[in-house]
Amino acid sequence: MSGVGGRSILESMSQRVTEMELIYMVALLITGIAVGAVSGMLGVGGCFIMIPVQYYILLAMGIDPKIAILVSFGTNLLVVLPTALSGSYRHSKKGAVLWRQAIIMGVVGAIASFSGAFVASLLPGEVLKIIFGSAILLGSIRMMTAKPLRVEGEVNQNDLAYVLAGAVLGFVTGLIGIGGGVLAVPVMVILLRFHMHEAVGTSTAMMIFTSLGGAISYMVLGLGVAGLPAFSIGYVNLLQWILLAGTSVPMAQVGAHVAHKINAKALKWIFIIVMIYMGLKMIGLFTLLHLPI
Repeated sequence: MSGVGGRSILESMSQRVTEMELIYMVALLITGIAVGAVSGMLGVGGCFIMIPVQYYILLAMGIDPKIAILVSFGTNLLVVLPTALSGSYRHSKKGAVLWRQAIIMGVVGAIASFSGAFVASLLPGEVLKIIFGSAILLGSIRMMTAKPLRVEGEVNQNDLAYVLAGAVLGFVTGLIGIGGGVLAVPVMVILLRFHMHEAVGTSTAMMIFTSLGGAISYMVLGLGVAGLPAFSIGYVNLLQWILLAGTSVPMAQVGAHVAHKINAKALKWIFIIVMIYMGLKMIGLFTLLHLPI
């Protein structure tokens, strides 16, 4: 950001920073660090960390719950974009990205994400929360019960399978504001017979496309909506994006580097544990049981 226009935007943000208290900004910076590490290490956009944090911060700021969940979805997708670019670069250097498959799924997914975002804009906020949490839980359960280890050379080579996978993952990307990695990794490992490290790397590359398509969809669908937080373009909040992306992008490099030093089985279980926790939190189970976690 440079020039007179850039300086005026930064000055405006400084003048209105009281709208987002310092504690919320610190929380977002810390979240960005965690998201970047998880994205690079596990091949996911970190949505199951980022969306709940953004949602509860927006609620604390007095934003309507329906607006809060949609802004969380849209902003999350824009954060995923630079994080995915950073992480996929590192994975590609390790030879863990199958680019043809990633591009097919990513392009189809980017197109399909608009329909998902449109459906999300019509649903109640509480329903979206439950769908989001349930999707993460289902992915974690499937990962726990599956036995996806493969012999080298058996990756599915049918392009139609990647088109179909991209369409489904893209729709879900738009519907619940995720880059697609949290569900793409189980799909690649279980149905497309990827090795775990290949799934992590290819998933990260696919999210370059799906996150961009989804973020644009949320921007367009939220234009002119009343009650958005300051510095929003549609359902994407630029101030939250700066805070989250500014820390997540460099940390994705660290996470991707660490991933290749971890046993594939250990990597899988780290992935599952984090998914279960965030899924239960968004569904509201901990609140129902009065558990402070």
